[in-house]
Amino acid sequence: MIMDKEPITINGLKNLKNELEDLKNVQRPKVVEAIAEARSHGDLKENAEYHAAKEQQALLESRVIAINDLIARANVIDVTKIENDGKVIFGSTVKLQDLETNKKITYKLVGQDEADIKKNLIFYKSPIGKALIGKNRTEMVTVNTPSGEKNFEILDVDYV
Repeated sequence: MIMDKEPITINGLKNLKNELEDLKNVQRPKVVEAIAEARSHGDLKENAEYHAAKEQQALLESRVIAINDLIARANVIDVTKIENDGKVIFGSTVKLQDLETNKKITYKLVGQDEADIKKNLIFYKSPIGKALIGKNRTEMVTVNTPSGEKNFEILDVDYV
């Protein structure tokens, strides 16, 4: 199986490394301690704390593996070093105007692990992300959303 490179912003990579550090140096020792504590309570078959701690350990270790995999496949894209020609690319910040409501909204196109709609960070392969990639400033964009078709005008594209 060929591992595809995963585009990621500088900040996204920094956050992943911080999370990995926390998992390895803070969370892992806590779980190991919880397992040892639960083990000291005797019979493991009916020991709910032991089973909960082991489950927590499995989740933690799988996240560590996932982060290591993401870091290994990371293709860090620093948009501040790319000449801004007004085209929407991975990592760019796009200011849109909803043509129905006239509301303005700004999105930054990021990798899957960084996406957070509350912070207006959208996955570049999401419906909106896919509709925006490759488009230019002043272009009209139609996005098929679960709630129907939305039409936007791209007001500005920043590489920040």
